[in-house]
Amino acid sequence: MTDDTDLRLIAALRRDGRAGLATLAADLGLSRNTLRARLNRLIETGEIQGFTVLTRSDLAESPVRALMMVAIEGSGTDRVVGRMLTLPAVRAVHATTGRWDVIVDLATDSLAQLDETLSRIRKLDAVKQSETHLLMSTRRAAPPR
Repeated sequence: MTDDTDLRLIAALRRDGRAGLATLAADLGLSRNTLRARLNRLIETGEIQGFTVLTRSDLAESPVRALMMVAIEGSGTDRVVGRMLTLPAVRAVHATTGRWDVIVDLATDSLAQLDETLSRIRKLDAVKQSETHLLMSTRRAAPPR
């Protein structure tokens, strides 16, 4: 069971997964031993599943971003999602509820590339309907102080 301090620790690690224990402890107002114990518990209970690396290219914004909602017919979801994930413009495919079966996160260098990707997705067997929204700007939450 996580509490507010655990959630603050997880948020701090999301902002900087390389932060040292002393820095994290000071930022959260905890002793190093308490912080280490909490971190170990979060890992042992599976709340934290692992750590990852973000490269410069991961953080670079592609000039053209879009979300494509897709309705898939029948039981072809896994096959269609697998095909989508092979396309260079596809950053992620999210399962969802409601009218759409999946939401596809797209990033391209041009509208022409986006149009080509949308066309390829629409032509996949079992894709019965789609709707695409261009992302005009992005605002991110400020890290807590």
